[in-house]
Amino acid sequence: MHILDSLQTAQALPYSALVDALARAAQELASGAIRAPERQVVPIDGNSVLLGMPAIAEDLSVTKLITVHGDNARHQLPAIQGEVIAFETDTGRRLALMDGPTVTARRTAAMSLLGIRTLLPRTPRSALLIGTGAQAAAHADALAEVFGVRQFWVAARDLARTQAFCRSVSERHPLVVASPLPAQMLQQDLPRTDVVIALTTSRVAVIPEQVAADTLAIGVGAFKPDMVEFPASLLHARRIVVDDLAGAHHEAGDLIQAKVDWAGVAGIGDVLSGKIAPDTLGSAGALPVFKTVGQAAWDLAAARVMRTTLGI
Repeated sequence: MHILDSLQTAQALPYSALVDALARAAQELASGAIRAPERQVVPIDGNSVLLGMPAIAEDLSVTKLITVHGDNARHQLPAIQGEVIAFETDTGRRLALMDGPTVTARRTAAMSLLGIRTLLPRTPRSALLIGTGAQAAAHADALAEVFGVRQFWVAARDLARTQAFCRSVSERHPLVVASPLPAQMLQQDLPRTDVVIALTTSRVAVIPEQVAADTLAIGVGAFKPDMVEFPASLLHARRIVVDDLAGAHHEAGDLIQAKVDWAGVAGIGDVLSGKIAPDTLGSAGALPVFKTVGQAAWDLAAARVMRTTLGI
């Protein structure tokens, strides 16, 4: 069995290949070809949980084990730790153990890219990122590498941290201009941009209500019922597409708190398969919004990419 550290895991998961693998997995999940039950959440203590996420396909299967320890900063340890184990479905033979947080960061960013490729009728040249954590960094890298995005605006509450994040992005991608944006400016003077992506654990809306009709808004960070990134008014004004319809029903706090009409919410797998035509997703001339909550099937897609990259 191959054991990959975080760097080796990243190298085995190129973003462009991940986007294609996710498109396949989303359709297979929608058709039932991938079996992936809702993630199991087991409390460890008041600030810690164990998450178990299996996914089974005909060719390959995975299980992800993640621990989230909210007080780990005082131990100088990351809050999120874990691994993804990939194995042959027909024999159970273990193929690889990958770094779990790296898989999550890269396949989550790739899912946003799949949403952009599917729902935005042009190649993005600019993006506004709300947040400066690991997911924001992964999204900046993915957008720069796959779509060639050269202009980023980055907004967060801590301006000094935002400025440091922008410097880091520009150092990794010398052709990129990354500009810090004070969080309070989001509601006052939103820059014209192709994509707005929220990557926070906020309990209040951080995506502006007045997003331009031809801007694609994506919510990534709110993955619990008490978390919110989208304002309810925006969700009620536009069609909604989600990465996983079943998971969104009990994890997408934005949608739950806004009391959206679930009959009008589309899964991206159905859009990709042609069951729902992309040109029917507009609302009053505005692009839909895209909400992701994550799914073990996306880890399976990553494992397929890893297997191809390593030739195992």
